[in-house]
Amino acid sequence: MAQLSDVAKRAGVSTASVSRVLNHPDKVSARIREKVTQAMEELGYVRDGAARALASRRSYSIGSVVPTIGIGIFASGVERLQQRLKEYGYQLLIATTQYDATKELEAVRALLERGVDGVQLVGQQHDPRVYALLKGRGIPYVNTYQYDAENEHPSIGFDNYRSAWDLMRHLMELGHRNVGIITSPTRLNDRISARLDGMLACLQSYGIDQPSSRVIEVAHKLADGRSATRALMRSHPELTAICGTADALAIGALFELRTMGISVPGEVSVAGYDDLEIVRHLDPTLTTVHVPVEEIGMRVADYLLGCIEGRAMPTKTELEATLVLRDSTARVRTAMTVARSAAGQS
Repeated sequence: MAQLSDVAKRAGVSTASVSRVLNHPDKVSARIREKVTQAMEELGYVRDGAARALASRRSYSIGSVVPTIGIGIFASGVERLQQRLKEYGYQLLIATTQYDATKELEAVRALLERGVDGVQLVGQQHDPRVYALLKGRGIPYVNTYQYDAENEHPSIGFDNYRSAWDLMRHLMELGHRNVGIITSPTRLNDRISARLDGMLACLQSYGIDQPSSRVIEVAHKLADGRSATRALMRSHPELTAICGTADALAIGALFELRTMGISVPGEVSVAGYDDLEIVRHLDPTLTTVHVPVEEIGMRVADYLLGCIEGRAMPTKTELEATLVLRDSTARVRTAMTVARSAAGQS
């Protein structure tokens, strides 16, 4: 098996230069990096992770525990986190929980058994045993995607409640008063729960006591967004807008309204939350809330690596989730709404 010294000899550099290429590539010239990389490829060199961890007391790996990577927003965040960690010679280990607290506890325990140097969690709601495990091992961790200034745990995120309020206020300012809401499950998901609360509170501030029949909870899937839209429009033909707590649900609403022959935004406005890449390519493009997912990934890496290296790091970082106005929302058209409502009642 090729050793570090073999790589150095083949590349014509010192073993210290090879070590720098492996651990701090940004501190080495491009010429030396290329020579060392080529030598490693020719020799089939793979560093001994166990020996490296034993010598440094680090595994040079970070664990990311996310609900799912089936949702684009988490997949993008994981990718950006991995890119940032790679710049510092760290690897990312990913575990998914499917919004199950028991699975999350098991995932954190498994990552710790593999010796990760830090852990990213999603949201603020976690089994106390998760925190006990992390603190007991002295492992840096950070909650993400939900900012809470009062929470005792470190966090990097944004205000889901306030940004969802802003989204609903946009619809109110366009004159919409009959709004349907499609939400993914709020149980064990404090981000979605906060978004729904923000939307309902905004409606309340405009004197609208939202009936429960205008709020439908479904799985976080496009097909469920479609079925929920059809149910809403059948029971409430007076609706002039549909708001989803996630883009996937709003995309489903766009597709189903088109199938039903209802124009967007001519008859019904549609808004979502996340700002997935696809929504800017739809017809019409989707009004939504942009989640700073790439910045979260970068900040998580910087925070955890800073803690690992013993640097003083801010325990609270609030980012902005911003409203993005596109073509799927417009001023309410009262005459057309009245006509459709009357047709639905006849």
